[in-house]
Amino acid sequence: MTGNNILIVDDEAPIREMIMVALEMAGYHCLEAENCTDAHGIIVDQRPDLILLDWMLPGGSGIEFARRLKRDELTADIPVIMLTAKCEEDNKIQGLETADDYITKPFSPRELVARLKAVLRRAGTADQNEPIVVEGVTMDPVSHRVTIDGNPSEMGPTEYRLLQFFMTHQERAYTRGQLLDHVWGGNVYVEERTVDVHIRRLRKALGNEYERLVQTVRGTGYRFSTRA
Repeated sequence: MTGNNILIVDDEAPIREMIMVALEMAGYHCLEAENCTDAHGIIVDQRPDLILLDWMLPGGSGIEFARRLKRDELTADIPVIMLTAKCEEDNKIQGLETADDYITKPFSPRELVARLKAVLRRAGTADQNEPIVVEGVTMDPVSHRVTIDGNPSEMGPTEYRLLQFFMTHQERAYTRGQLLDHVWGGNVYVEERTVDVHIRRLRKALGNEYERLVQTVRGTGYRFSTRA
């Protein structure tokens, strides 16, 4: 299994099903939405590794939705592949200027999988099963374990998700609201000070040597960094 989650956004159920079959046979896990509103909720809650986005959607254009995703710093780094029947040169240029790739319908499942793999490689998310190592802190997504200088670290599930997000999004400051969206999900309603509680727990789990990696950014929120 690749460990990658792919969101398919298309209003035609047979097309979504065809794509899902091809991707699941290739080892991907699929999410699906039939419009931009549903897609946005899934993106906020589940943070897919790549989005396959149809150009023509009910209630809104896929290309405009892709532009909104790319303008938002919370979603700008999620790769987008446009799927469309539009094959004119101007449409292709417009698609490639907005998305990471552009595939015209009809397309073969093999071509789709190959293009998807290429985009994931360029995005650096081709395999999320590889351990993440920052100094003496190692996170193994497969075994769901964290070790500190080779010793097991005990932490709760929320602290684990928080650390996973931080280790995969280093050197960027996030507000408490952004952390709530990414780690808790957009449909979970908790107070922002809840983040502070779990940050304290995470620092305690990291120990005296590595608690410095989780830095407080005054007036903003928190950042994960190896820099002082």
